[in-house]
Amino acid sequence: MSNLMSHHVIENVIQYKMRGKVAYLGNLSTTSALQLTYVKPYDHPSGKGYQRPVDIKRCNDFAMYLSKGDNALFTPILLNAESKWEFSTYDKSRPSYGRLICKEKASLMDGQHRLGGIKRYAQDTNSEINVPFLAFHFLDEDEEIQLFDTINTKAKGIGISLSRYLRRYSDDFSWIATELIVRSDSPFHYIGTITGKRSTGRHVTLQNLYKILEFMLKANHVANLSKDEKLMIVLVYFNAFKEHFNMEWLDYKEYRITHIVCLNALAMAGAVIFAKCVSEEKKQIDYKRMASYVKKLKTIDWSSYGPFKYIKGISGSRTLAAELVSQMLSE
Repeated sequence: MSNLMSHHVIENVIQYKMRGKVAYLGNLSTTSALQLTYVKPYDHPSGKGYQRPVDIKRCNDFAMYLSKGDNALFTPILLNAESKWEFSTYDKSRPSYGRLICKEKASLMDGQHRLGGIKRYAQDTNSEINVPFLAFHFLDEDEEIQLFDTINTKAKGIGISLSRYLRRYSDDFSWIATELIVRSDSPFHYIGTITGKRSTGRHVTLQNLYKILEFMLKANHVANLSKDEKLMIVLVYFNAFKEHFNMEWLDYKEYRITHIVCLNALAMAGAVIFAKCVSEEKKQIDYKRMASYVKKLKTIDWSSYGPFKYIKGISGSRTLAAELVSQMLSE
C-alpha cells in the first residue's frame, strides 16, 4: 500500500463511539475519497483480504444514478482507519467535533461500487461531490473481515461462496472447498470461482464444492479424518475422473460431467466409494482402490445431447449416482 499523502486533513468531523469502538463521521471530496482509501482483495497474499473484484457494470449503474442530481441520495462508505487517522478537536468545550489528520490510507470495507461509480461520474462531469463516510479508528484484520461478512450476508448479500471463503480458517469444509480451487493440482483449479461469480470456463462455485463435500464426507469414519486427509481423498477421487474422462472434463459446453447435477452425483457415489476405501478400524486409505473403481466406468455418455440432458435437481443426481455406483462396484 503506497502512501500518497503526507498529512491529509478532513475538516468538520464528528467523533463518537459505536459499541465501544471509536468512530468518525464526515464527508470527503471525490478526489480525497479516492486518494485516502484502498481495497483488500479476497486473494491478497496475506490471506486477510476479503473484497470481491469490482463489477464495472455496478459502478456504471451507480454513476448513472448519480446523474439524477439532488435526488440521488446514498449511504456513507465504511472505512477502517487502522489507527492511521488522528482526531484533533477545535475547541475543548466541544470535544467530539474537530478534524482528522490522515497519515495513510484507510481500508474501504463497504462501498467500493459506490466509490467506483462516484469516480466515473466525476470523470464524466468534471465535478466533485461530497462522499459521506463512517470510519472506525481501528479494527484488527479479523474484526474487519467479520464485520464485512456480517454486513453483506445479513444486509445485501456478498454471496454464500465468498462468505464460505472468509470462514475457511474456522470451518473445515470451507477450507477444503477453497483448497480445491486454489491448488494447481486440483481438477477444479481452472473451472472454480471463489467469489461465486460464474464466468466463461469458471462455472463451479465454492459453495457448489461445499455442498459436494457434504454429500461425500458424511460417513462417520470418513468424517473423523483430518481435514488434510479429507482434502486428499477428494482430490484423488475427482482427479481420477478428470484423468479417465479428460476431454469431457475440459469441455463444459459439449459434456455434462462438470455440470452441478453430475458433480453432485459423483459426490454421492463418492460417499459409497469412500466407505469402502477408508478402513474404519485403522483409518487407512486405499487410494489405488479408489482410482480403480473410477476406471471401471466404461459406458458413461456425458454428452450434453445424451441421456443426461434432462437430468435435473437432487433427484436426478441420486438416480445418476446409483448408476455410477452399480458400474464401479460391478465384478
